[in-house]
Amino acid sequence: MKTILAKPYDFPLDPKSCALVVIDMQRDFVESGGFGEALGNDVSILQEIVPTVEQLLALWREGSGLVIHTREVHLPDLSNCPPAKIRRGNLKTKIGDQGPMGRLLVAGEYGSEIIESLMPLEGEIVIDKPGKGAFYNTDLGKILLEKGITQLIIVGVTTEVCVQTTMREANDRGFDCLLIEDATASYFPDFKQSTIDMIVAQGGIVGWSTPFANLLQGIKS
Repeated sequence: MKTILAKPYDFPLDPKSCALVVIDMQRDFVESGGFGEALGNDVSILQEIVPTVEQLLALWREGSGLVIHTREVHLPDLSNCPPAKIRRGNLKTKIGDQGPMGRLLVAGEYGSEIIESLMPLEGEIVIDKPGKGAFYNTDLGKILLEKGITQLIIVGVTTEVCVQTTMREANDRGFDCLLIEDATASYFPDFKQSTIDMIVAQGGIVGWSTPFANLLQGIKS
């Protein structure tokens, strides 16, 4: 057992029972020309966390820990994307429309893939999810239970949407979740901070949070 300095109090990490979950580090959200930019966002804000996520991936792989990547993608015929989701935002370029990197948020398109520097290694699990949370309409819960996982370290984008939704889903299923603060990002920095505050409020009602340096120190100690 490792002790990780965290908010609202120390996180008791059991590396053998903990998985690293990397949420939606896809070109469509992180790079220019994708869905994130189609929404009118500055994607460079999300790019800032990439080096930290790289370090965390290397650390977890070094210890042979379970790594799970997620992608928010939909079938080419959009049959698993509710029409309300497609309409949301009244955008000029919607989910499934053609963009500079292929059809937006569609499985198999260039933009839907995870960015090169964080590409999953052979054997690592990739969860394709049609919703914001990683548990909805996926096999994630079953996989975690089969592998004896009780804790999740969560990173990725965006903090207030897919990251927070996944943490809340995991919390309801009995998993202890630790969010790495400098390995998650939002297009709106204020939203990121507000989300962290909500997660750790009331004694960690959703989970814990800490910067990567604290996790590294705790694992190496």
